[in-house]
Amino acid sequence: MEPRIDLMQNAFGGKLAKRLYAVHALLQEAGLPHATQNLVMLRASQINGCGHCIDLHSKEAAAAGETSTRLHLVAGWRHSTVFTEEERAALALTEEATRLADASEGVSDATWAKASEYYGEDQLIALVTLIAMINATNRLAVTLNQLGGSYEPGVLAAAAAH
Repeated sequence: MEPRIDLMQNAFGGKLAKRLYAVHALLQEAGLPHATQNLVMLRASQINGCGHCIDLHSKEAAAAGETSTRLHLVAGWRHSTVFTEEERAALALTEEATRLADASEGVSDATWAKASEYYGEDQLIALVTLIAMINATNRLAVTLNQLGGSYEPGVLAAAAAH
């Protein structure tokens, strides 16, 4: 399998990637914990089967100090003891918002209420936007056949800076 288009080597794709990264940078202003952001992006990428994003976000999280135990248990977070209640609320929201087509009601009121217990309005806006953005990025990467396995931590930030 080969990538259909190398997004970062295409002039238009590079511009698009920088703007997506700029949205991610803006989300940092909301105060949503960085570890939570990494878990959310990893979980959505797992659900969407995006090898490129799973590779990227697991390596970036590890480089930021995330433990291998927590990274390995993200897919089974409901049946583990290593996530806080706040993180569990974010992961539940991530799953429901990522699997919209699988649920007749979309994001349930119970899941929203639980997330609202731990996160303020700015953080909730950031969390929902982060979920939407990683889902969009997963769809770009899967459609363009961007492959996982060779990502080196810091490459995305360096590419966005140019």
